[in-house]
Order: sequence, then C-alpha cells, then structure tokens
Amino acid sequence: QVQLVESGGGLVQAGGSLRLSCAASGLTFRLYGMGWFRQAPGKEREFVAAINRSGTNTYLADTAKGRFTISRDGTKNTVYLQMNSLKPEDTAVYYCAADRSGSESRNSFEYDYWGQGTQVTVSS
Repeated sequence: QVQLVESGGGLVQAGGSLRLSCAASGLTFRLYGMGWFRQAPGKEREFVAAINRSGTNTYLADTAKGRFTISRDGTKNTVYLQMNSLKPEDTAVYYCAADRSGSESRNSFEYDYWGQGTQVTVSS
C-alpha cells in the first residue's frame, strides 16, 4: 500500500532552519506531484509548497516564498521542504501529500495520499 512518511520536524528557535523529508513507497513516485501542507492548532490545514512530477515546476504559498524551498529526489523517492528563517507562526504539523495528476497543486482536495505528519515548533 501507499505510504508517505514524514521526518525532520522538531523544536527550533525563531530564525533557525529545518529540513523536512517525506519518503514515499507503494507508488510510482516519478508520476506524482508532491505537496506540503500544514495545520496549526485550531486552524484549518493550509497549503505550503508543491512540486510537479518532473521537479521542473514549484509553487509556494506567499507565507513560504523567500524562506522555504521544495525539492525532490527520484532516486530516493523523497520530497524535501527546506525551511529557513523560521517564525513562531510556522509552528504546525506538516503533512506531505501525493497527487496522481502529477501537477504542483495548491488544492488539498486534489491529493490522493497523505502522510501522518511531523510536528514543527518554533520558539520565540
């Protein structure tokens, strides 16, 4: 079965960096667009970043532009989210997701598979 396993979350001070990883199995990774979403306590899940199947196109939320980078490694079936200049408002559970259409969508309803999430906490 399809599994998306996130890792790399943790506690970091404001201004610090983290790199999240999402290892995919049970699907043909090269065919899937991949995305990162996050959900803070009491808030709805929101889009963070996405990358298309070939890695040639990326799409970042306004809150992520200039600070976050999404990338993928087909040899490892893994998608990454490099997060720099972290702020307390970035605190959330971060989820990766896979979209069989292969595009870099910002819409959560277009994603077919989801990971369990990894907690990111940014202290002030």
